[in-house]
Amino acid sequence: MGTYLNPGNSGFAEILKSDYVDKTGLISIINSTIGTKKKLTCISRPRRFGKSYAAQMLCAYYDRTCDSHELFDKYEISNDESYDKHMNKYHVISLDITGFISNAKKKRIPLRDIPEKIDSALLSETQRIYPELDQITDLNECLLELVRKTGTKIIFVIDEWDSMIREAKEDEEAQDSYFNLLRGWFKNNNFTPEAVAAAYMTGILPIKKDGSQSAISDFIEYSVLEPEQFASYVGFTEDEVKRICKDRNQKFDEMKEWYDGYTVGEQHSVYNPYSVMKALSTGKYKSYWKKTSAAETLITYIDMDQDELQDTIARLIAGESVVVDTDSFRNDVETFTCKDDVLTLLTHLGYLTYEEESDSYDDDGTVGLVRIPNEEVRTEFDKILRKAEHKDLIALVKRSDQLLKDTIVGNSDAVAKAIADVHDSEYAPTFYSNEQSLRYVVKMAYISCVDQYAKVEEMASGHGIADVVFLPKRRSTLPAMIVELKWNKDAHGAIEQIKDKNYPKLLANYGGKILLVGVNYDDNTKIHDCEIEEYNKSQE
Repeated sequence: MGTYLNPGNSGFAEILKSDYVDKTGLISIINSTIGTKKKLTCISRPRRFGKSYAAQMLCAYYDRTCDSHELFDKYEISNDESYDKHMNKYHVISLDITGFISNAKKKRIPLRDIPEKIDSALLSETQRIYPELDQITDLNECLLELVRKTGTKIIFVIDEWDSMIREAKEDEEAQDSYFNLLRGWFKNNNFTPEAVAAAYMTGILPIKKDGSQSAISDFIEYSVLEPEQFASYVGFTEDEVKRICKDRNQKFDEMKEWYDGYTVGEQHSVYNPYSVMKALSTGKYKSYWKKTSAAETLITYIDMDQDELQDTIARLIAGESVVVDTDSFRNDVETFTCKDDVLTLLTHLGYLTYEEESDSYDDDGTVGLVRIPNEEVRTEFDKILRKAEHKDLIALVKRSDQLLKDTIVGNSDAVAKAIADVHDSEYAPTFYSNEQSLRYVVKMAYISCVDQYAKVEEMASGHGIADVVFLPKRRSTLPAMIVELKWNKDAHGAIEQIKDKNYPKLLANYGGKILLVGVNYDDNTKIHDCEIEEYNKSQE
């Protein structure tokens, strides 16, 4: 048993000692690729979405040096017809590329030397375990001889495979050397067919493009944009989270608000596994999204001077979905030709979620919608909103801060003017022609509220639907606000509708002050008007 060659099953055994959500069905998909032209699989998913758990699971299942039946017999894979056929039947080469990078940095070794270090470490360990191979100086020849002598092929499991691309983003020589190492294993007619039973690579980014093609073209890729049959193995599904919450007597509704929101292929309610498990262990629902080496800081990307990027970021923070074309993204962290490339990267990193829309396809089917997925990620955008260095965002935030102050003190004329200013700014919709476009402008005008309020659109009551409700976050002394919008009518009528339809009943359990805000736009005079009134709870 080694570190890289046949590492055994102890890693997965430790995982099973905690709250394990059964994802062993993924094994059956990999089993179906063994010994076929589809045997090279690359899965990309956001950080902290269980990549390393899956890698250790595969190692435990395939490693020939151990018996893992006790670990898997009670899980989904045990019911698959391929279960015993492939269980513990292969040599496994397990590599976590981040480990090599960390060691290189500690020893001040250039990143371009890492591929040689991987080669050397694997050769040395193979010869230590199989001394009869110690006269072979070339790694691939050594591995080929291992396969011939034992009659057993190799399954490669490579975790964080793309960390070299992210860490050596400005070092083309390091990247080329790394890709040549991978090509030597997976695109080598003298090695791949004879030695490789299958390969599973996982990371954050899809394989970097070399021109318009993948740099390792024989891999079949499954990303968060196109996960296909792996969709249910990217994150937790809603049923899985409901089951966990029931078992642990935790509040599912709060779990959903904070960590749901990702769409992955046909799975429309996917949760961040790391955050769900942290919330369960701490009993606290908050953002567990911490900066790691897996991603640059969010502000690095949103401050980029790409076309219309700041406007798009503002729309996302305001709660809008925006159209993105993912096709030009080069699958790295330094080549950005347009704002769509930045948005695509943020999707791969998990800051945005992507959903295909049939009415937004282009000829290649690469266009979809992105949005901020949930409260956890939204808090990260909130944090950087006031740190952004772009002048337009700075001006928007300052204007929004003043708007909130004017709303609270009941300065309706100032509120109407502020909304009109947003309408006249670069953040207004192209076609200002109905109540929906007015709703968009109002949300943009109140954009700085996102760090102090939870915003609910079209909140249903017993007698109708309130357009926008702003609920103060916990421990806030700010008033709640019910905003009703009118088009070619009047703001007073909006206030009366709030009362007539008893929208304040929506906030029956809220103990603080409630403001009623009516906003109207007259398409003939081109004037916004506003009326603000404090709700008198004694009238209920």
